[in-house]
Amino acid sequence: MKLSLCGSLLALTMFFSGCSQPLAEQTELSEEMLQGLAVATFAGGCFWCVESGFEMLPGVKEAVPGYSGGKEKNPTYRKVARGWTGHTEAVQVYYDPEIISYTGLIQGLWRMMDPTDSRGQFYDRGRQYRPAIFYHNSDQKRIAERLRDELDTSGRYENPVTIEIVPFTSFYKAEAKHQNYYKKNPLRYNFYTFNSGRYQFVDEIWGEERHVDYTKYRDEAVEEM
Repeated sequence: MKLSLCGSLLALTMFFSGCSQPLAEQTELSEEMLQGLAVATFAGGCFWCVESGFEMLPGVKEAVPGYSGGKEKNPTYRKVARGWTGHTEAVQVYYDPEIISYTGLIQGLWRMMDPTDSRGQFYDRGRQYRPAIFYHNSDQKRIAERLRDELDTSGRYENPVTIEIVPFTSFYKAEAKHQNYYKKNPLRYNFYTFNSGRYQFVDEIWGEERHVDYTKYRDEAVEEM
């Protein structure tokens, strides 16, 4: 039984490795490296998966797993996972707006989660896995609401798009073992994501449109004050 499981894990790892470019180890960005970068905060269920998805997008320098959307200060994974804090697993994205726009990031978000399920994501159930867009300013809010409405009226989903779009208040970085989990534990990560149904869902909804040039998307012009 153990040999069978190990063989399945190895096969999955080889499969997913062949579907993406090799990923180099990333370290936390220094203050100097943060200069010129913009920040965005999203939730799409398991933050291991959302971190992985965003770090594959061009222009994204780092995605940091953590917790957002609740009121308790300094929450722990144990408390969040049990739904005790009001937070949801989230990812803070640091990106170069000269390469990828906020619109491009949201187009990427659509292609890594289910925006119609506000009670969790795939087999991670509960509000602690609810999807959300935490906007940092009025421009992000306007863009997010427009893209949500466009997606909702597109007819792509059978159910209405219900993802929350709420103001950003706080973000608490997750424990070290959750940072870059998909790189440090590829066997467990690939086994988990494959069995969750996330990849299969995205493929069914988007098909060939899953793979697009995210740098082609541009934000609408900022309204003059």
